[in-house]
Amino acid sequence: MHLHWRYIGLVALGGAVGTAAREGLSLAVPNIGAYPSTIFAVNVVGAFLLGVLLDALVRQGPDAGGRRAMRLLLGTGAMGGFTTYSTLATDTALLFRDGAAGLAVTYSLATVLGGAAATALGIVVATSAHRRRQRRAGESE
Repeated sequence: MHLHWRYIGLVALGGAVGTAAREGLSLAVPNIGAYPSTIFAVNVVGAFLLGVLLDALVRQGPDAGGRRAMRLLLGTGAMGGFTTYSTLATDTALLFRDGAAGLAVTYSLATVLGGAAATALGIVVATSAHRRRQRRAGESE
């Protein structure tokens, strides 16, 4: 894929929306003590949604046209802006600085492993939904 301004615009728009959603949540939902629980939840939920989105898109055909636009807008843009591994790194460093090494390690590992598990779960959920739709479509014929 060559550089296309339309695609860059979609990523930027999605990124702005995702970043605004994350910031809104981080301001509205307080952390649990020193644990950066809001950003943890954002990263895990974002990973789940990305798994659902990518599985749903890949089942519909090649990454071209509208599917590519949706992937760039919602996946790269919105979920890229919503999730924040830079804040994970910053929060982890701050926890280490504040003497909470155990919490820092737990937080960083839980986020990465939880994100991987959430992505896999998102794929399973999307696959299951796809199979249910196929069964219903077969029953209605």
